[in-house]
Amino acid sequence: MENINETSTDFFLLGLFPPSRIGLFFFILIVLIFLMALFGNLSMIILIFLDTHLHTPMYFLLSQLSLMDLNFISNIVPKMASDYLFENETISFIGCGVQSFFFVALAGAEGLILASMAYDRYVAICFPLHYPTRMSKEVCVLLITGSWIMGSINSCAHTAYVLNIPYCRSRTINHFFCDLATMLTLACMDTWVYEYTVFLSITLFLVFPFICIACSYGRVLLAICRMRSTEGRKKAYLTCSTHITVVSFYYAPFVYTYLRPRSFRSPTEDKILAVFYTILTPMLNPIIYSLRNKEVMGALRRVIQRFCSVKI
Repeated sequence: MENINETSTDFFLLGLFPPSRIGLFFFILIVLIFLMALFGNLSMIILIFLDTHLHTPMYFLLSQLSLMDLNFISNIVPKMASDYLFENETISFIGCGVQSFFFVALAGAEGLILASMAYDRYVAICFPLHYPTRMSKEVCVLLITGSWIMGSINSCAHTAYVLNIPYCRSRTINHFFCDLATMLTLACMDTWVYEYTVFLSITLFLVFPFICIACSYGRVLLAICRMRSTEGRKKAYLTCSTHITVVSFYYAPFVYTYLRPRSFRSPTEDKILAVFYTILTPMLNPIIYSLRNKEVMGALRRVIQRFCSVKI
């Protein structure tokens, strides 16, 4: 194995599942979660597209979140599942670069989209009269395209660096996908300068947006407490609590993983935390936003009734 690692440009992924019955159980569970995530996010995207009542900035941003989650989980799970089924741990040098690029790009873009969604709720609740101008169609498009572009530019820089550093040790990546931080441990050069750029990227794309989200929801909670309408207060609280739940599931394991010094990290713990933001969060987001949202459930009923009437 070592000779192959030293002469081949391919990488080797150790994966997530142990070769046992417990591993098979977790493999089946992950596949079911993957299918639920595919169905949930695709349904959310199609529903928002079909129902005109959901053609608002809030739901356009939500459709982008679903699109990112769909790509996020599809970038990781199919390769991991095929490796387990066919006992093929290898991934080509280019394939590893492509997977790393999409992982970093989608992670950064999703962090910015979540911040955009928090800004949307902040304006809607704190400045309802200015909402049509502050969250116009042009502003919404700018937030969406800006998230995709900034995430992609950041990813290009990181991926280009990691693919151009020399690997003179074993090419075995102790993870279930090509995680850039794990790949750095295989380099035969000092990467402390690059690790500072990773810290800077995490700060810009995760920590800073999280602080903005926390501040905006602090203002939102104050505005909710001042509302006279009980129904309006309940609706605003439900929307905000949903978003806070999604943000917590996404940001907490991500920040905890990548802001810790390398000496405090362990491969097993990194894998478990990665399951949260790469697999569980994409599955939970459409469930949280649909089951706790009367507008989404109402749109689902209207779309089903429309299709049933067409068939009849």
